[in-house]
Amino acid sequence: MSEIKIFTDKIPFSEIKRLADLRFGDMVKGVVDIENGKIALGGELHADEEAELLNEGSEQENLWGINIYPDIKFPDNIEFDSMINIRPRQNNRSRAIESEEVKNKILEILKDRIVYE
Repeated sequence: MSEIKIFTDKIPFSEIKRLADLRFGDMVKGVVDIENGKIALGGELHADEEAELLNEGSEQENLWGINIYPDIKFPDNIEFDSMINIRPRQNNRSRAIESEEVKNKILEILKDRIVYE
């Protein structure tokens, strides 16, 4: 059973570490809504987190999958890799996020949201 949490405000770094420890140990999967800043973390699959955000009113074209490695320093700990990122209609033909603009939006949201205690 995965524990998916949706964050609309600050995220304590200890919570990211806890979610990583619950599932993969050294990494937590996440989906970021670049339009409204919501972040879903903790699922087994990015698609599970994407579904939760869609249920909360997010639009699919704004949702991008990432991985966060808590033991690596920000921003090097963010990996822009997910099956949900394959979107030919949005000119993203690989698992990696190809748009620097989208990557920068994600990094800005994460920098604003993650609180390192």
